[in-house]
Amino acid sequence: MNRQTLTRDILCFFAACIVWAICAVPLQAQDTSAHRVSQRQELNSVTITRDKKPSPTLSQAPVQVVDDKKMERTGALLLSDALKQMAGVTLRDYGGIGGMKTVSARGLGSQFSTLTIDGVAVNDCQNGQVDFGRYTLGNSAFVSLSNGQQDEMLLSARATAAGNVVNMETREGQFMPGERTHLRLGMEGGSFGLLSPSMLVEHKLAKRLSMSLFGSWLQSNGNYPFTLYYTPSHDDSSSVERREHSAMWLATGDLNLFWHPSSNHSLTAKVHYVQGYHELPGPVQYYVKSGSEDTKEKLFFSQVKYLASHGKLRWQLIGKYQYTNDFYENFKALTASRYQYNEYSQNEGYLSGTLLWRLLPHLTASLATDGALAKLHSNLAKNSQVDRLSSLSTLAVQYKRPRISVRANLLATLITERACDNPTDIHYRRLSPYAGITVKPLNRSNLRLRYFFKENYRVPNFNEMYYFVMPLDSLQPERASQHNIGLTLPLTTRFSHDSLSRRIWSLTVDGYHNEVKDKIIAVPRQNMFIWSTMNLGLVDVMGLDVKGSLDWQWQQASLSVTLTYSLQKAVDRTDPDNPKTYDHQIPYTPRHSGGATLYLQNKWVNIGYNCMLVGERYSQQQNNEETHLPAYADQGITLDRTFELPIGDLRLQAQVLNLFDVQYEVVRSYPMMGRNFRIKAIYSF
Repeated sequence: MNRQTLTRDILCFFAACIVWAICAVPLQAQDTSAHRVSQRQELNSVTITRDKKPSPTLSQAPVQVVDDKKMERTGALLLSDALKQMAGVTLRDYGGIGGMKTVSARGLGSQFSTLTIDGVAVNDCQNGQVDFGRYTLGNSAFVSLSNGQQDEMLLSARATAAGNVVNMETREGQFMPGERTHLRLGMEGGSFGLLSPSMLVEHKLAKRLSMSLFGSWLQSNGNYPFTLYYTPSHDDSSSVERREHSAMWLATGDLNLFWHPSSNHSLTAKVHYVQGYHELPGPVQYYVKSGSEDTKEKLFFSQVKYLASHGKLRWQLIGKYQYTNDFYENFKALTASRYQYNEYSQNEGYLSGTLLWRLLPHLTASLATDGALAKLHSNLAKNSQVDRLSSLSTLAVQYKRPRISVRANLLATLITERACDNPTDIHYRRLSPYAGITVKPLNRSNLRLRYFFKENYRVPNFNEMYYFVMPLDSLQPERASQHNIGLTLPLTTRFSHDSLSRRIWSLTVDGYHNEVKDKIIAVPRQNMFIWSTMNLGLVDVMGLDVKGSLDWQWQQASLSVTLTYSLQKAVDRTDPDNPKTYDHQIPYTPRHSGGATLYLQNKWVNIGYNCMLVGERYSQQQNNEETHLPAYADQGITLDRTFELPIGDLRLQAQVLNLFDVQYEVVRSYPMMGRNFRIKAIYSF
């Protein structure tokens, strides 16, 4: 089946869904318009046992949250779009909507950032990093980024082990009296062949049992124009070219089950499937602007999470199976009848158990134990099968009062690896501590001071260890230490007797010092699929994250403003006798970055503005004019309005991205899109 036929079939499917919605809803919705309004105002009384959205101002470790409302306002389509709005995040984008997108936070590298979905980690033992451009946000309640670790005691050991945790929380339907089904149909289109239909169905099966089904399709031809410069200084001749061989499509399916048999028990289950195809255009250099490589990927996982409490005890049980298949091919013939291809298949079984015990009214302790068996099969001639058996355990203690909170935990890491062509097993053993404190020094002020220290231990992934570095013992595990000290200050002021007229201020300031020994640096060697890795020895990171927000509400309008600024001095301190790299900024880490989002909501047309500022960076260890990447500002505007229909709501949105058509590169030789447009329509009831 060709791509045009597949696209046509998908459009027909969503058109049929719309017809079904229009025809089926009147059979269920027989209320008058006035009664419909009263239904919207009356809420069910339900007991929520799942984890709540984390509080950026109350947490012991820094946490940033982008909720579903902000996702809608900014038009965020992918997980990477939400992460761009957070302070201290360095996003590597390899061009276009289909380009690979990885995240580095506070200079720790992308492998230190773990993605969890509903608190359950998405693991990739092959390359150790997650492509955040492969996850859509259509059924997410919020996305959070926690530095250090999440501010929860009931955590899996794998989530505790991460240096930074990105969590996507799945939206759970909330039904009003008489409601059993919610439907949301979306269609988004834009420049360069962007097309993305989506559908979300939420259904109440029983009083305490509900489900949701989400499906989406994303495609783009990626043939955007760019300016090709023939010298690194951009002072010589140039020409306007078009990106070639960069088409992609991505299909996502997500089935969720939510069961709350009582206020003390909760069970959630998820089945997730992603399949995609991406053409790799390759770097633009030496008059070459296209590529001949493709990748195909499949990701499937099913997971179950059970939460319960009884008296002074709470516990959590997690079970998961994950399958990943990646296929790479190069159509540029190595011989007259042969082309290059690599295939990797991963299978992982994962179990986790956490027990929390309230020892005293203000003192709790928890014990978490995780076990996982991961197997990687490939068609490579050497090390075609690699197995990893890992065991993680965490013992934590917390003392919490209204004005002070103290927490400490110790993580034990035990990992054994075996490669089919390696005669001996490789073992990793490590104890990693954490300690943190939050203090509210003043009685009449919400000002809080916080500090945490944490050690992290990251073993090389399979790509780093077995395929692109030889001999096997040439690459050492990374060891990182994190220190963070900061303050948070929320403030609410009312300037009218009306409770809807108020200002909500929030300010967080965090300074940090991270030190990474034997830091592993990965850079693309030929393209986005084949990398080279090496140990830098010692990297020292000093930084500052500042975030301020204002929500100003009136009776008929509201204004939301968020400002962020980050300072990162992440330098190589490996060899003082090497002036070419010593005390130089590590690759692709800007010293200064920041952003702003504004959203004005009113009864006519809502207006949004966002800006992302990224300072100068360097593409190699040595900082000079040849490796220099200039600073850039990416700005966009959004207009949207919601129309109330007799049955349901219709939301229309229009966006202009990269408003001033700035030509920039996040990664050397991978030009980004210039000015582009998007329109979106969402019908829901």
